[in-house]
Amino acid sequence: MESVGAAVIGAGVLGLACARALAQRGIETVILERNDRFGSETSSRNSEVIHAGLYYPSASLKATLCVAGRRQLYDFCRTHGVGHRRCGKLIVATSTAQQARLLALQQQGQANGVDDLRWLSAAEARALEPELACTAALLSPSTGIIDSHGLMLALLGDAERAGAWLVLRSPLHGGLIESGAILLDSGGAESLRFRATRVINAAGPWAPAVAASLAGFPAAWLPAAHFAKGNYYALAARAPFSRLIYPLPEAAGLGVHLTLDLAGQARFGPDVEWLPAASPGQPVEAFDYRVDPGRCDAFVAEIRRYWPGLPAGALLPAYAGVRPKIGDQSEPAADFLIQGPAQHGIAGLVNLFGIESPGLTACLAIADRVAAELELG
Repeated sequence: MESVGAAVIGAGVLGLACARALAQRGIETVILERNDRFGSETSSRNSEVIHAGLYYPSASLKATLCVAGRRQLYDFCRTHGVGHRRCGKLIVATSTAQQARLLALQQQGQANGVDDLRWLSAAEARALEPELACTAALLSPSTGIIDSHGLMLALLGDAERAGAWLVLRSPLHGGLIESGAILLDSGGAESLRFRATRVINAAGPWAPAVAASLAGFPAAWLPAAHFAKGNYYALAARAPFSRLIYPLPEAAGLGVHLTLDLAGQARFGPDVEWLPAASPGQPVEAFDYRVDPGRCDAFVAEIRRYWPGLPAGALLPAYAGVRPKIGDQSEPAADFLIQGPAQHGIAGLVNLFGIESPGLTACLAIADRVAAELELG
């Protein structure tokens, strides 16, 4: 039976970043992806924003890995020719009652090490974005946008040059935790059975189910899987904004914000649509990624709080993504859960649970953290 140094489950941005980190450390690495192409789900169904790191509790993994990962990501984009733009964003208060929350957000960002935030009066904000309606705003110059597909291509290219290989159409059927290795059963039309000394579970929304499928994994370490669908609408005309526009964050997300792609096309979202939770070990085969046109009215109402000039009938259903969560809608947003041998006791296994936003921004820092969990330096 074949053996490899490492297997990465999932070829999204996190799986590719982890595979790159392992392969560049001289470890023979295989990447298993159930779809017919890499990054076709969570990693390609998001806002493509490089976050500064201001939203998250100080000392949390989200805060520390976002701030570190943002710096790494900008450097990576420059050295690898990945399309990106440091366009900045404005987080806006649309009433005087919201300004205390905006100030608290500024203080949180500063505590996290985001040292370039700037408070703007309504007049200063409108001088930058004349169509904007607000009573005050917070300027985050370090926020940017990125070509997520280009990023994943570059990560995969580095991984493959270091000796990793990607196996598509190869869902994981299960595994067995043995002494010193994990036996994996994978494959689609053709079965693939092999041992891996190290396994990185980067399966996104399916990560809890993947961990549960490994015979011998302690059930007490399995988090519940929760899913929050985020819908996006595109603007049928060119937006009169050059920066990203964000409302104050809401319970399960960052609110219906305006983002831009590298071509200048505007999109709005995501909203929060909670989907039925999955019990540990319950397979989740697929999500319905269709955008319900009936959600448009709610989008228009939210957007017009900060852009009253949004034309009637200007929004078109675009796409949707699903946030992999490990807490439900009654709980505060959970931190990333990077679960290694020091926690669950299984040598060589690292689970990446609940890696939602800012996972893309933090992908390189998360990969370094995974290497550290495996004592690879």
